[in-house]
Order: sequence, then structure tokens, then C-alpha cells
Amino acid sequence: MIEEIPPLTQENIEARAAWAREHTATQWIPQQTLREDRADGTIILRSPLPMDPVVTNTGQWLHEWAQKAPDRVALSERVDPLAASGPWRDVTYRELLAHVRAVASGLLAQGMAAGDKIAILSGNSIDHLILSLAAQYIGAPVTPLAEQYALIEEAQGRLIFVLDKIKPKLAFVDDAGRYASALKLPALDDVMVVASRTEGAPREVLPFAELLAAPEHPELETVHAAVGPDTLAKILFTSGSSSEPKGVLTTQRMLCANQAQQTAVMPWLSAHPPRATDWLPWNHVFGGSSNTNMILSNGGTLTIDLGKPTARGFATTIANRREHPGTLAFNVPIGYAMIVEAAEKDAELRQTLFRELDLIFYAGASLPQDVWLALERFCLEERGGLPMMASSWGLTETAPSCLMVHEPIGRSGVVGVPLPGVEIKLIPDDEMRCEIRVKGPNVFKGYLDAPDKTAAAFDEEGFFITGDAVRFVNEQDASRGLIFDGRVSEDFKLNSGTWVQAGSLRMNVLERLKGQVQDVVICGHDRGEIGLFIFPLPQSVVAENVSRGALIEPHLAARIENALREMNAGVTGSAKRITRAIVLAEPPSLQAHEVTDKGSLNIKKIITRRADLLERLYDNEDPALIRV
Repeated sequence: MIEEIPPLTQENIEARAAWAREHTATQWIPQQTLREDRADGTIILRSPLPMDPVVTNTGQWLHEWAQKAPDRVALSERVDPLAASGPWRDVTYRELLAHVRAVASGLLAQGMAAGDKIAILSGNSIDHLILSLAAQYIGAPVTPLAEQYALIEEAQGRLIFVLDKIKPKLAFVDDAGRYASALKLPALDDVMVVASRTEGAPREVLPFAELLAAPEHPELETVHAAVGPDTLAKILFTSGSSSEPKGVLTTQRMLCANQAQQTAVMPWLSAHPPRATDWLPWNHVFGGSSNTNMILSNGGTLTIDLGKPTARGFATTIANRREHPGTLAFNVPIGYAMIVEAAEKDAELRQTLFRELDLIFYAGASLPQDVWLALERFCLEERGGLPMMASSWGLTETAPSCLMVHEPIGRSGVVGVPLPGVEIKLIPDDEMRCEIRVKGPNVFKGYLDAPDKTAAAFDEEGFFITGDAVRFVNEQDASRGLIFDGRVSEDFKLNSGTWVQAGSLRMNVLERLKGQVQDVVICGHDRGEIGLFIFPLPQSVVAENVSRGALIEPHLAARIENALREMNAGVTGSAKRITRAIVLAEPPSLQAHEVTDKGSLNIKKIITRRADLLERLYDNEDPALIRV
């Protein structure tokens, strides 16, 4: 029987943090932040902690662990990756280094050279990672892409857009038959294609096995020796939530420095080999750069999970984690909510998942406090103490982590303090919210073939203008950390000149309408009132209730109206009062780029594409209007 876990209230935040520090079993380093208040009102934050040593390139990690722990498993995946059972394919560090060098030699033999680009069209796999590391080994940057761009024909416009930008010399898929539609695109006509499985290929492809069997190339050592901190390692594309996706030039320095920054505040990562079973996609910077490199740089074991926190994919994730539970847990909040629900019903699963955890890390959104409390309870029951429970903040342009929680705080929603080597500039507004800008060795220098966008991305002091906003946990003590507070770039003015903080308002609306809607868009730029576009749950849309793209469903409308009236209660200013809404019958369109590859909404595209519905939102006579 464990002791009672104290609840979180506004009055006992500090007491609860003290309780969490007392009960955390993972080694932790107190958060420290140096603050400089400038005369112009801007605030500079830095960490006084030193960075760990930074390697020259990612290949050094492979050489180090192939020597120190040659027989330790580095990578593991199901022989049938989509299955929830069956044998595993394991690759040791000795084998991983040999495979990487062989594939690097094979690439050189095929005429690839430093600077030549590789597009990876399929999702996470051992072959995908070996190819990526081999390309980095010889200075050939890779661009991993969301697999839906290739698999869903109506989304292939985004694939064509990226291929036109990077002009790859080689493209990789795990299954040529499955990706046949994409491989027939004219954009790939003159591109060499490599596939792990070649059956059903619509064109000539090179089997990945041939690269794995390549003899050492005579120039391999020379080419690898030229790969330094400024060598391009990846071109990762932004989500395109506010504009067309931009290619982020990601160097070896960015990747390697970010791991040194993180191990400096999480020393237990190097104390014993970390293990993680992870599904987060590698076309995203957190899954493909942070999580993967965290394992490899510390000589750990990465189990590739092709499950997802969805109704269909979750069973695969649970089956994989039963067999490979890990010491690190990475997930999005909905994934942890599903884990909590499953673990409540299954004592054996609870013990398996929580008995060895050193870290529970969430990103993408704030973790609901009830889910946080359940995770704490499971860890106390099964491990006898808490792991580090943390989040972080960063972007594709920052490789990614700039802020990180690295001491127990006992609650969700905080994104942390500056990592060593990172310099943060905060520009406060009248609402005590701050625009956040950043400098550091993990921050990019520019976008692919976009000098104007690159110039606009940095201020006069060289800080990257992120477009994000944060607040202090405690204005008097910067070491308590920062809280993410939406996107400054999503904010707009009403015609009265009043600023609307759209990001934070959207989160409040979603909390009020939880379980009733899929998502919302805050509208009102240059209008007199704030309105909502509401995307309903798919089961709410009945054809006979659809009128010119809007859903007229009285019961749903009544629930939305009541929820918004409750939300407006006590609100005095127009910046937070929502007066109207319209329910959209058509879901966000992937083909029209209303959804990014991360699954977030492209607000600008939605409002532009649905301009007629925007006009109806402000037409008081429209029958679809929900007036609050």
C-alpha cells in the first residue's frame, strides 16, 4: 500500500514539488537559470551548467559503442514489424557499425558523394536507420518524409513539393510494392530507388541487401574523415502549419550538441544503457533526432514500434512494450492516457511497464494532471519511487531541445529551463506573456534555398525568432521554468485593435468542448468579435444535416452554445469572449494541405480555403450560425 499522493492545487504547488523531489528515484540535477533584465524590457536566460563534450559527427557514437559494448543490442524490431507477436530482428553495436560502413561504401560505389541528397519515403525501420546513419557517415544529407505523403495519392502533392526542393539522387522505401504509386511519380524518374523488399516494384530498384553486402570502398575512410560539425546531416521539413513547409538545414553540430546538452542535465543517461520502445516518427525532429540519438549516443537499445496511440495501432504498441518495456518512455499525452487505461486493468502490464523507468517524457501538448497522477501511482507501486517526469520545448530548427524540465516538479504543463549552451531571449507583452527567441550550437543557420526566409528568421542579435510564446512559472524565480503559451504567429487583432491570443484561447475551448468536437479554429482577424470554426467528431456528421458545407445539428449546437456560455461567464474583455460558431461538415483536408504531417491544423489554409464559411460565420441570419 503506497502513501497517499498529494493532489495538485494552486496553494500547494511548491509543497507538491518538494514531495516529488523526495520521492524521485532517478538521479536529477537542480534547475538553475541566470537572468538578465535589459533596459529595453527584454529578458535573457541562460544555464550556468556546462555542456558535456560534443563529438564531431554521429559516426563517432557508433565507433565508441562498437568498441565498448560490441555485443549489446543497439536496434530491435519485429521480423514482421506490423505484427503484435513473433520473432525479433536484433542488431548489435558491432553489427550496426559494420552495416553502416558497408552501406556507406555501397553508396559511394553507386556514385553518391558528400552533399548528395537522399529522400526516405517510408516510416521507421532498422534499414531506414542504417541508411540514414550511413549517409551521415559520408556527408550525404537525408530527408525522412511522412509516409502518408507517398502512400495516400491525394497527399502526394506534398511529396512532389519536397522532392522538387531537395532534388534527391537516391530515394528509399522499405517495400517497393506498397509504395508503387509513389515510385511511378515523374519526380522520381531520374532518381535511384533502393528498397528493402523489391517484390511488386513498378520500376527498377536496387535491393537494400546489395548495399549491406558491399565491400569496403577505398575512399571510405577519407570521405568519413571529412565529415565535421558543419557537414549537413539532414534536411527536415517544418510542418507547414502557417506557411509552406521549409527545409531546415540540420548539421552534425546541431545533432551532436543537442545530445551533449541533454546528458549534461540527465547524467543517468550515461550511467547505464538506456532502453526505449518508441513509435514517434522519424520525419519529426523529436522522434528522429532527439529520441533516436539519445539512445545511440549513450550506447542504449532502441526498439522500433510501428504501433501508434490509435484504436488500431495501440495493441501493437502494448505487445511490443510487454516484451521490450524500456527505461525511457516517450509519448504524446493521448498515448499516456491509453497506457493508463490499459494498466489500470492489467497488474502484470503495470509491473512490466513501470518497474524500471528512469524517465517519462511527454511532448506535443500538456499532459492532463489526472494522467500524470496515475503514472505517479503506478511508478510508486511498481518501482518504489518516481522516474523523472518531464517535458521539453524546441522546434525543427533547434534540433530540437532548448528548454527542458530536469528536476521533479510534481505537475504537468511546464516546459523547463534553458539547457546548457542555450541562450533565451524573452520579449514580454502587456499580458505577462513573452515571445521566445533562441541562440545556441543546436540552432540552425538557415533554410534550404530560401535566403529571404532565412534572413527573416533571425533578429539583429542573431536570435532565432521562433514565433512561440511562454510564461514564467514564477516571475520572481526563473529557475522554476517556463510554460508554453501558444503561437505568437497565430495571434490577431480585432477591428477594435484588441489582440487575441489565439493559441491559448484554442486550448481553453478544446478543454471546454472535450469529447464533443475534434478540433477548432479561432477566427476574427479584423472582425468585431471572436468566432469559431468547429470540426465535429466524424460520427456527428449526418448527410441530411449538411447545408452548404456546414452542419446543422440542433443537439450538438445546443451543447456547444452552453459550453461557450459557461466559458464566457466572468470574461470582461472582447479578447477572450467567443460570440459565434459554425460547425464544418467537411473534415480537414490532407489533399488541400489543411492538415500538416504532424496532424496539426494549417490555420491559414483552412481560413483561406473556406472563405465562404468565414463570411457565413459573421452573417447573423445564417441558419447554421451558433450565436452565443
